[in-house]
Amino acid sequence: MIHLNNGDDLLLVLEALSNPHRLKIVAVLSEGRQYVSELARLLGMSRPLLYLHLQKLEEANLVTSSMEILDSGKAAKFYRLNPFQFNLNEELVHQLASTLTMPKKK
Repeated sequence: MIHLNNGDDLLLVLEALSNPHRLKIVAVLSEGRQYVSELARLLGMSRPLLYLHLQKLEEANLVTSSMEILDSGKAAKFYRLNPFQFNLNEELVHQLASTLTMPKKK
């Protein structure tokens, strides 16, 4: 389960979910884990582009990956969705806003 411990966590999750490709990835993975090649086929997306989006989702702790050996003997990277639920409202934003790490001015 994803825990939003601070404002930076909230921003990571919101940024990760703010892309239509990543929302589609989350939707597919909500039905069960998939390996990269199959996920790319299901989404009609190139593997390099898929990996970029999966990296963003992994940074936000929305997905987890693992390497496994298929029956064919090939190694495959599987992704699964981490359960998440949060109630985004003014109280949560108020609570987490004070914990944001603000970028330093140049």
